[in-house]
Amino acid sequence: MADTIATIANAVTSATGTAPSAGSGASKTPAASKAVLAGNFDTFLQLLTTQLKNQNPLDPLDTNQFTQQLVQFAGVEQQINMNQQLTTLVALQKATQTTSAMSFLGSTATVDGTTTKLANGAASWSFSVDKPSTATINIKSSTGALAYSGSYPLSPGAQNFNWDGRGNNGVKWPDGDYTMTVTAKDASGTTVAVSTEIKGTVDSVDLTQNPPVLKIGGQSFALDRIKQVVRPGF
Repeated sequence: MADTIATIANAVTSATGTAPSAGSGASKTPAASKAVLAGNFDTFLQLLTTQLKNQNPLDPLDTNQFTQQLVQFAGVEQQINMNQQLTTLVALQKATQTTSAMSFLGSTATVDGTTTKLANGAASWSFSVDKPSTATINIKSSTGALAYSGSYPLSPGAQNFNWDGRGNNGVKWPDGDYTMTVTAKDASGTTVAVSTEIKGTVDSVDLTQNPPVLKIGGQSFALDRIKQVVRPGF
């Protein structure tokens, strides 16, 4: 009987994945684990009942081991139920993230970033500083070529920079991706931190990522990088 009890205990630990027995196969799914547990639990109750019915009244069997096994079975059953509930919650969360990401399609989003697309001779960036400063703005093409450079006074707060796609020599640059870098210094020559943002239309949503990411001008942005969203027509 003791060997039978040990076999049941091994089956329980194997079902929960806490201590797989030698020669066990691939990990069981929660449903399969629960089915195995239920069968072993019934077997255990039958063994316990049989032991109690047939024990010698003058030399009763030690029931401590049975009690411990019963507590173990109850705990494992609760674990499996909790795992199933967590799986359901994760699935619901992913569905919510997907719905939220899809709602951004076609909207104009402002995100943290330095690279935006020049289209039809227009590209724009937003940036902000916390004190008056003078900034050097450099715009480079996707190949790293310097397309434009200029120096501008900046006031505290957020501001926009619109570029018409023309270099310092007046030559118009082709449409494509351009990256802006801003280096700002205050009146004492101390470097001032600059937060740079870009605006663009959400072209698509990549649902293969977890969480989903937005595609803006061919670039991927996580949802937590979005600072503002404007729906079409507003």
